[in-house]
Amino acid sequence: MALRDQPLFKKNLSKGEQLHFARQLLSLLHAGLPLLNAIELLYQSAPQSWIGWIKDVYARLKKGDSLSHSLKEEGDLFSIEFINLIRVSERSGDLTLALQTISKQLTEQIELRRKIQQALSYPVITLATSFALVIVMMVWVVPVFKDVFAHFQADLPAPTRILIRVSTLIENFLLELLLGVVLLLAIFITAWLKSPHVQKKCDGLALHIPILGNLLRLATLTHWCRTLGHLLASGLPLPDALRITAQSSNHWLSHDFSAEVFKHLTRGWPVGESLKKADPTRVLCDIETLQLLRIGAESGCLPEMLNQRADTLGAQLSNQLNTLSQSLEPLLIILVGAIIGGLVIILYLPIFNLGQIV
Repeated sequence: MALRDQPLFKKNLSKGEQLHFARQLLSLLHAGLPLLNAIELLYQSAPQSWIGWIKDVYARLKKGDSLSHSLKEEGDLFSIEFINLIRVSERSGDLTLALQTISKQLTEQIELRRKIQQALSYPVITLATSFALVIVMMVWVVPVFKDVFAHFQADLPAPTRILIRVSTLIENFLLELLLGVVLLLAIFITAWLKSPHVQKKCDGLALHIPILGNLLRLATLTHWCRTLGHLLASGLPLPDALRITAQSSNHWLSHDFSAEVFKHLTRGWPVGESLKKADPTRVLCDIETLQLLRIGAESGCLPEMLNQRADTLGAQLSNQLNTLSQSLEPLLIILVGAIIGGLVIILYLPIFNLGQIV
């Protein structure tokens, strides 16, 4: 079969797309197809957005390049751990094992992200809706009461006067306020994208947010343990696995932690001491994790211990997310009710006072 000559714009693959590719390729290899034929068959049934890069991968494989090199030449299309697991499997000659490991790793990462998004989506939507409702009341509802109160021959209560002043300020400068918020967000996003220092500061501050900080720490540590465990289980030596874990980190804290462990290992320290020295204040690794990893390193079963610890931390994170989701729902309902109810009461205070005077 000849490949269709249809170039298409490349774009980065999401974790879900990488998982889909790994599973499809694994199925074809399990069916007994050679790698080149499997890639060619994938090309024939690929989505339109995949055609360009699969064509390039097929062309490189046909010229004799390895699969890992062919994928790496596509830039940031695939994650670093994806490519390195493929590279390790090419040395051992077991590509299907690497694809199985990649599929499991990506499945766990996607499931973890889904749980976090599911737990936080309700609070975010509720707070955003409440904020929008308050703005609507300030811009359209309060001015109506302001016109009514202008005909009163009595002093307004202090809370009502304050509310009217705030409403007038928002009504007169709504566009300026919105532009200011957008400008501040744009400045922050630009600084965050271009400055690693800002990213490190934000990652560090995020871990100190009440309740959410511990969830972020658990998610980061779970990803670190799982990534390093899969790399070690695939046959990579610990220094190389740490380097790849640092490069593929989704958090600057775990990146620096991997780099520090690598530095202490190269200086001759054992794994347990290297882990301890890399995080002396226990910002990322708790004492239990450090002790278990030290025992795993001393007993020669560090990959298994890392994967077991990742499963345990993932279960802890899932339980805390479920608890947070269940407890936040009534709290947010009470908060929204208190805000809207407070605004209504403040608006009707002058009417109540007039009733008392009459």
